[in-house]
Amino acid sequence: MTQVIEAEDAAWHPVPVPLPAPGRTCSFEAGGQRLLLCNADGTPYVIRDECPHVRVPLAGGVLSGTVLECPLHGGKIDVRDGAPVARPIRKRATCHPVRVADGGLEVALPAAAAGS
Repeated sequence: MTQVIEAEDAAWHPVPVPLPAPGRTCSFEAGGQRLLLCNADGTPYVIRDECPHVRVPLAGGVLSGTVLECPLHGGKIDVRDGAPVARPIRKRATCHPVRVADGGLEVALPAAAAGS
């Protein structure tokens, strides 16, 4: 299921990797999920590291502004809200709120995934 996770319905987890350089991404795990930290011109975004088209990792895809290109078929999604931008992707990717806390980043995951 693809969705935008709402922060008020979630538990916050530390992001265990530093923010990559602008235009870059970094995969990590939190709450038992594979996630992708994206630096869109200085703004961090976190999405599930899974293409909604064929369920392959998005890590290694090219990030241009807020648009991430899947490394397998070249489909594109907007990392701000997971919206498909170019085919063959037609479904939204799952996005998670991210915030700065205690000098690092935290990502909001569904409370069920957090074990609460």
